[in-house]
Amino acid sequence: MSGRLGDVSLALERGQITAICGPNGAGKSTLLETLAGLITPDAGRVMLVGEDLARLHPRDRARRLGYLPQTPEIAWDVPVRSLIELGRMPHGDRLAAPVDAAIAALDLGAFAERRALSLSGGETARVLLARVLAGTPEWILADEPLAALDLAHQFALLRHLRHAADAGAGVVLVLHDLALAMNHADRVVVLGGGSVAADGAPADALAAEVIARVWNVAVEWIGEPGRRALVIR
Repeated sequence: MSGRLGDVSLALERGQITAICGPNGAGKSTLLETLAGLITPDAGRVMLVGEDLARLHPRDRARRLGYLPQTPEIAWDVPVRSLIELGRMPHGDRLAAPVDAAIAALDLGAFAERRALSLSGGETARVLLARVLAGTPEWILADEPLAALDLAHQFALLRHLRHAADAGAGVVLVLHDLALAMNHADRVVVLGGGSVAADGAPADALAAEVIARVWNVAVEWIGEPGRRALVIR
């Protein structure tokens, strides 16, 4: 691979929410940027349904992959709706239906005509994620998309991402909140030391012994499946 990553081999599937977790510096963002085609691996390839991602035309790649970085920025002080419509650029249209759906999913109707640079940090995060969703990509790759959101908007977004996955999209999220990964992901990939430390169903990949080994913290899970909370021992 590249950067902080070593020998990482993954086969991701559409129709699932995959969470990438790990300590700071484990290579989570590097992996997501590599999957998005923004970083070229030193060795190996990223394949998208049998096609080498590096050989895809940039417009085709942009249609199929929607990427949200950890610290996104807004370059132009345009109306919120106009900013979200930029998500349709790879398709060469400004279809209202997917734009309206993204605005509704992120609860942005009241902000649609506001100037983008007037928004708070949490509002900005929602707008930029709506831009990704408006492009209706086959894959949604988002780096810490919940970090700047309040509790209500976190769960609203998770419901929308679940709907997208159920409709056939692949959803890959970098998450620091292990409880969110445990309760909402179908699969968890844990990175540690630049390689895959665990990979599988959340209950297995985030088992207490894995967390102790990778994060060096003794924990236990309480509660029933889907509503589990993490307690430090």
